[in-house]
Amino acid sequence: MPAASPDTRLVAPSLALASCIRAIVLRNTLQRPPMAERDRLNHHPATPFCSIYWLFDGDVRILEPVLDPSPVAAAGSAIFCGPQLQPTVSFNSGPVHFMTILFFPDAWHRLTGMDMNDQMNRLADVNEVLDADWQELSRQVLAASGDEARIALIEAFLEPRWRAARSGSGDGLMTDWVNRLGAQAAAAGIGRSMRMVERRVREWAGRPLRTLRRMRRAEQSFLEARSDFLEGRVSLSDVAARGGYADQAHMSREAREITGISPSELLRRIREEESYWMYRIWS
Repeated sequence: MPAASPDTRLVAPSLALASCIRAIVLRNTLQRPPMAERDRLNHHPATPFCSIYWLFDGDVRILEPVLDPSPVAAAGSAIFCGPQLQPTVSFNSGPVHFMTILFFPDAWHRLTGMDMNDQMNRLADVNEVLDADWQELSRQVLAASGDEARIALIEAFLEPRWRAARSGSGDGLMTDWVNRLGAQAAAAGIGRSMRMVERRVREWAGRPLRTLRRMRRAEQSFLEARSDFLEGRVSLSDVAARGGYADQAHMSREAREITGISPSELLRRIREEESYWMYRIWS
């Protein structure tokens, strides 16, 4: 397995933002020896989260899904990424340094007012989709002296806004965000039909509640399988049973929808391929 490196890490948000931000991803390969072309690929799963991607050094190009034309983002870019319906692959032509903030989709909706139905698979310059306050934050993040300073700027910006936006909805646990979303949608739609509840969930998260539950279950099963695999005792049939799947084939079908490959192949690539770094650090 490629060695764990401090230049690629997952950072938990402050407690005050635990129900707003899923994770902060940092990657900085500027000090590494020259990397082979295959190691400069980045494989990511389909995701219900939306994000802001700040690129401090290097460049990035989306390879999958195929875009025409295929844009190349250069250093100094700030990109809004909506929830992605399929796995993505990007490529860095050389060393790179970036930060990604992953937001729970309902939190993003509360912060920005965006209808998440309209954000699926969206990639856009931050300056095109967010207001002046967010644009100023983005400029400060790009100009900051280091990653810790950047995180401090982001949290100082978000904490008061999230306090106001959540308006007593309660934090819950990060891992229970799908259940929390369903409960909030139902509470907001008391006396209305389930169709209205589902419509509200789609507005807040962009996907049906049942799809979000499948994705959450797949994520939990992946984390269990990876843990078992690293301990040398993986049994995918056991993982499937613990996850409530009908059988291993059922789990594999859902995993392919999110990652593009089978669970066994994913575990192999995590072990052998640098480009699956996101799957190694996810927790």
